[in-house]
Amino acid sequence: MFAKPFRVKSSSAIKGSDRRKLRADVQSAFPSVSSEKLSHLVPNKEELNVVKLYSHKGKAVTAYVLNKNPIFFEVDKQIYPTVYTLWSYPDLVAAFTTWPAVLTKLAGGADLMLPGVVVPPSGLPEVQQGDLCAVNLVENRAPVAVGLVTIPTAEMIAADMKGKGVITLHTYLDELWAFGEKTSPPVIPHVYCESGETGHQTEEEEDEENEEGTDDIKHVTAELDSIENDTADMGSLGFNVENESEHASSATGQTHDSKAHGSEIVDLKEIIKDTGNDQDTGNDQDTGNDQDSTEITGTVQEQMDELLLQCSLHALKFKVKKADLPLLTSTFLKVHVYPCCPEGQQLDIKKSSYKKLSKFLQTMQQRQIVQVKELSKGVESITAVSWKHADLRSFRVPETATGEDPVKMDRVRDTTCQPLEIKSFYSVPSKLIPLFEHASLKKGATLSNADVRSIITTYVKSNELIDDYNKNYVVINPILCDCLLEKSEHHTIAKLTWDDLFTRCLKRLQECHQVTFPGQNPVVRKGGIKPINIDVAQRSSNKKVTIVSNLEAFGLDPQSLVNALQQKAQASVTMHQVPGTKDKMALQVQGNQVNHIAKLLTEEYRIPAKYIAGLDKAPKTGKKKR
Repeated sequence: MFAKPFRVKSSSAIKGSDRRKLRADVQSAFPSVSSEKLSHLVPNKEELNVVKLYSHKGKAVTAYVLNKNPIFFEVDKQIYPTVYTLWSYPDLVAAFTTWPAVLTKLAGGADLMLPGVVVPPSGLPEVQQGDLCAVNLVENRAPVAVGLVTIPTAEMIAADMKGKGVITLHTYLDELWAFGEKTSPPVIPHVYCESGETGHQTEEEEDEENEEGTDDIKHVTAELDSIENDTADMGSLGFNVENESEHASSATGQTHDSKAHGSEIVDLKEIIKDTGNDQDTGNDQDTGNDQDSTEITGTVQEQMDELLLQCSLHALKFKVKKADLPLLTSTFLKVHVYPCCPEGQQLDIKKSSYKKLSKFLQTMQQRQIVQVKELSKGVESITAVSWKHADLRSFRVPETATGEDPVKMDRVRDTTCQPLEIKSFYSVPSKLIPLFEHASLKKGATLSNADVRSIITTYVKSNELIDDYNKNYVVINPILCDCLLEKSEHHTIAKLTWDDLFTRCLKRLQECHQVTFPGQNPVVRKGGIKPINIDVAQRSSNKKVTIVSNLEAFGLDPQSLVNALQQKAQASVTMHQVPGTKDKMALQVQGNQVNHIAKLLTEEYRIPAKYIAGLDKAPKTGKKKR
């Protein structure tokens, strides 16, 4: 569905009623979800946007975006999770396992064929036709695709694992995934059970296995040895693209790629041997496992607590300025804390001991680093920061967090958005080729104002057209007559002043401009560059809205401006297509927000004010008369 680019119709902040409806739809689609998990899936206070879009086939889709990542999408009144959601909750739906080579086919729009499904010894998940399911890889349990089951599990087995198994709706690496932050799937290893199967063990199953003793452990080790000696037979994976035949050769779904999993099997054997040694020394296995799991959980929480504190101190010291206060706590997390996370690591507050940002900020307030207040009902903001606090003054950015000198962090922030370069040129039309061919110029050649003057001056002097009696005039020869004079002037004008000559020449040249975006090759366009247009319109009930258009001409992404304006203006922002165009979008901001828009364009995006029309429509700041 999202293999090809889609068209965004609008993007706006979700209403309270729509948020409650989304929560009810998610609860209805996934009845097994607890209320606590549901509050994490659809949070109450975090910023959530509703994006209405059309797929490349014209299908209407509604996407729900949380923290720049789409978390759910709705098609024909059916709600589906995205891979971003399933990476946090991989057990939300039943999952089929396939080979890594299949992923590129799925991302290209192919459906999953049954010969490409890896069948574990425990059997396939029990599903019915039309059920929602996920697809993961043999190397990673993190889902990489979301789709609908075509036939029940019993019929899959009866058909000898041939035919179409899953209709693909959304995948990792498709356009919906690219609409988010484009993060990679987390590594969630499969749990290897007896006979080398990959599945999900419960704590009770683990306890039963631990009680079986050393004999069973040796048996499992022997089974793993036999698996290592097996040879993998990939065979035909049976991809089904729109124009491909569904007659694909079947492959053995139960074979395992020993090369891909050799290292994992060895690690498992080492763990089993270590466990056996612990039993030989008389250690109680149940107690040991409980202690190990507690230590692992404690270690993960401690690491996440440390990472959260590091990113927060980094943001407070180098990102947040006094002018930004008061600062919404959600904005602080999204705009300042997350970008400070070191490369290769992922900050997840839910995996920390705090679980919520509000509890962490309470701790920071108790340490007198920040001051948090509820300025409006249910909305908390950071109102003060103690930059002289010992923790902030002694904080140093780790080398893993950034490769720049911490002292230069502010300079880096100022230079992240490089301004674009705009130059005006003239293009030679076919009518003026005789006048410029002496300079070896052809049709379409681009010239600056100075180049035009130099070429015309050289032409006049080389042909001795300067008037002998008054050097301020140029004698008109047949070429100048055909190129610069109107038909009615051919027999009336014999001389032109230098200024009139240059003016007539520039007027007949085709105007064009060159735009150079940072890190890209220059782009030459016909005509003069049209400025970004800011207009203030009045709607019903005397309400005003600000409309911004022609952002694409300056290489600006309308969606990024939607997110930025929602934070800066604290107002609703929608995006719609400009009537009569195919790929141009306009933004509509609630209220007169000309000042916020002008500040955003000139300071952050470095757009010169002369290329912005409508700055005079900003609201008056004078005192009102009583």
